Amino acid sequence: MVERKLLVLFGSQTGTAQDTAERIGREAKRRHFQCRVEALDSYDVANLINELLVIFVCATTGQGDPPDNMKMFWRFLFRKNLPPGSLCQLDYAVLGLGDSSYPKFNFVAKKLHKRVLQLGGNPLLPVALGDDQHDLGPDAVVDPWLLALWDKILALYPLPPGLEIISPDVRPPPKYTQHYLAEDSPYPNGGLLQPIAPRAVPSELHPFAARVVSNQRVTAESHFQDVRLIEFDVTGSGIMFSAGDVVMIQPQNCPEDVQQFCQLLRLDPDRRFVLKPTEPDASLPALLPQPCTIRHLVTHYLDISCVPRRSFFELLSYFSTNELEREKLQEFSSAQGQEELYSYCNRPRRTTLEALWDFPHTTCAIPPEYLLDLIPRIRPRAFSIASSMLVRAQPFSA
Repeated sequence: MVERKLLVLFGSQTGTAQDTAERIGREAKRRHFQCRVEALDSYDVANLINELLVIFVCATTGQGDPPDNMKMFWRFLFRKNLPPGSLCQLDYAVLGLGDSSYPKFNFVAKKLHKRVLQLGGNPLLPVALGDDQHDLGPDAVVDPWLLALWDKILALYPLPPGLEIISPDVRPPPKYTQHYLAEDSPYPNGGLLQPIAPRAVPSELHPFAARVVSNQRVTAESHFQDVRLIEFDVTGSGIMFSAGDVVMIQPQNCPEDVQQFCQLLRLDPDRRFVLKPTEPDASLPALLPQPCTIRHLVTHYLDISCVPRRSFFELLSYFSTNELEREKLQEFSSAQGQEELYSYCNRPRRTTLEALWDFPHTTCAIPPEYLLDLIPRIRPRAFSIASSMLVRAQPFSA
């Protein structure tokens, strides 16, 4: 019997494509596939010629650009010396996530689909083009496309004898298990940031700790917008920039929000733990020290200020001990409830922390080991650079 292996590769800038890729991974495991979900640049692209079944989930950024975590893959895939039939044994599907208000709508997904086809790949379905502008968001395209895709895949790779698709009512296992440490444990405390390697270029996984030189408000105190000019000292970073470039700033949650979160979930912020993956091939989260305190996890890693996605409510529903709360959570995570979810979450820009307040019985029942499945990591925020290196050799203003 052919091995039932599925690889899901994503290119994600804001986390939406990663969230969708992880959803596909969960659905694959319910169908008893061995499934890996990886960022495209974390995957050794030279192995693609050996893969039999791959789903690509790709966002498009800017003016038709690939996300940062698939740029190396992108350059490799479009090398002119790749043999035309090199991917002839590959069955694949491409899911694009974009915004139709931009001229190059889902350009990356379309181009990827065409290139894999040129290299001999066999498409299982036409490329899917999710659209942020749709009333129901990308799920308006994603939901029916996935139903059709699973039909195709199960025709090629039927369920093993005696096995059935695991019911959606069964809670999926967490990605990691948490092992709490005794107070007198010999483990040292983890640092706030991983140290940057000598002469390494600063990046999302190796940020440069720049000193704030000044922080000035440039709008009047009476104005509704608080716009600021902030100067950073980047001496020794090797960062080159021009006016109009973008600087990525790694934010953290404020102490008041961290305290509220810990109280809601009945967590001891000073409790220390180590993480262990539940699957042997899985890697530990980047930038999270081992061991780690609950306070550090919530302050520096969990994005409790982001607008929660559909997958948040789906997973939350498994923990609910309150019937009314569980029914509402299941509605928000259903295909039919997406308009209601949009009105609850997206229109008022309701944060994850605010949503947890609205489901108190469920929130206090969340097992801590599911926190990293439930809440995405804090991503860097982009700000415009207002200064030029021609005028200022070291500090820059954002």
